[in-house]
Amino acid sequence: MSVFMDLNLNYTTDKSRMRSLIETAAHLGFSTVAINHVFEPTAKKKQEIPSPTLIKELIDELPAVQGRSRPIRVLNRLTVVMSDSSHFRPNAAEYRGFDLLAVQPTTEKLFHAACMLYEVDIICVSVTEKLPFFFKRAPVNGAVGRGVVFEVSYSAAIRDSTRRRYTIANAVSLMESCRGKNVILSSAAEKPLEIRGPYDITNLGLLFGLSDADAKDAVSTTCRSVVLHAETRKLASGIIYTMKSCTESSSLQGAPPADTGEAPAAKRAKPHLT
Repeated sequence: MSVFMDLNLNYTTDKSRMRSLIETAAHLGFSTVAINHVFEPTAKKKQEIPSPTLIKELIDELPAVQGRSRPIRVLNRLTVVMSDSSHFRPNAAEYRGFDLLAVQPTTEKLFHAACMLYEVDIICVSVTEKLPFFFKRAPVNGAVGRGVVFEVSYSAAIRDSTRRRYTIANAVSLMESCRGKNVILSSAAEKPLEIRGPYDITNLGLLFGLSDADAKDAVSTTCRSVVLHAETRKLASGIIYTMKSCTESSSLQGAPPADTGEAPAAKRAKPHLT
């Protein structure tokens, strides 16, 4: 049985609405969801990076997933909307509190950097406007090779007919470059009614140009790969390397050899040849 995930539920300060989003996702059969905090820096004033949501304060008891006995898993995600390279700070301590890290580049140069350089888990494709650039296969293949995935959200297509055209056009353009690999489909829902079931999303993936297998993976297997990639990224950033200092090495080199209990080579008895 497949494990379905929706890695983009838009954060809101309304706790009752957040609880309704999580409960609806569990009822529709999603085993894992991510609360998405969107951070869009501006040049005019300094903004603070949002803090992750404390799940225990949000909901007392997590609802059980439909068809399963286990409760739903809730993650925290940060999405940085980038209009300048300075908006993404790779070593920011504030990023470490989030389970998933995503960026949404708004220019071709930033998209190329996100694909080839940035240590992120998800690259978001804008669905609210026509993209000012085309997806090139070199950076897209680079992201795929690094285990980074591309995300297309569908809730904007539900709210507005114009955004529906942008969603389909941008998604089809992406699929032509990545050939359906490393793509996830998420809701980016702000209301419970905007969340669709996993099999409805799979059918939507066919409209975007995904194959049957890739459309199913976009809400299951590929999402699981994103979570594993995030865990590996966070683990790798916490590894500490230790090296011997030069002074320690030189002191060891100048130290007399340890006493092994053997006679010096010059005083050893030579073996008799027979």
